[in-house]
Amino acid sequence: MRRHILSILLENEPGALSRVAGLFSARGYNIESLAVAPTQDPSMSRMTLVTWGSEEVIEQITKQLNKLVEVVKLIDLSEGSHIERELLLLKVKVATANQREEVKRLVDIFRGRIIDVGDATYTIELTGACDKMDAFLKAVEASLIIEVVRSGVSGIGRGQKSLYL
Repeated sequence: MRRHILSILLENEPGALSRVAGLFSARGYNIESLAVAPTQDPSMSRMTLVTWGSEEVIEQITKQLNKLVEVVKLIDLSEGSHIERELLLLKVKVATANQREEVKRLVDIFRGRIIDVGDATYTIELTGACDKMDAFLKAVEASLIIEVVRSGVSGIGRGQKSLYL
């Protein structure tokens, strides 16, 4: 079992996302993360989907996705060199000077930004690979965390590997 990042070019029409998600739920496969947005062509959307599975399971998922009418093209970014990023927004309690300093230090170490300062809270923005987000969340004292928002993975192939018509 390994993590796969599937990048899917699909027609931008009502119900397309629902059919992709339905395919996963009908077969008992889990979607770890899902990000969808229109491309430079307003009639197309790009979906980045993260799932776990054996090579056989991923091959089956790929075949089933390619059968959907709305799917124009699909690539598994995990099969080669790629770049992935995720956005994390984190709200933390910082009631004391020590807590403020510790959080600022961690944000600097992880190259994040404090984007909102309240009376007793900081809101932090962090981008990077999923491993970086996970490591940051482990480094922050759990009792300080108020709210966590993650965007899900966006990915693109390196070099000539591209998803286009």
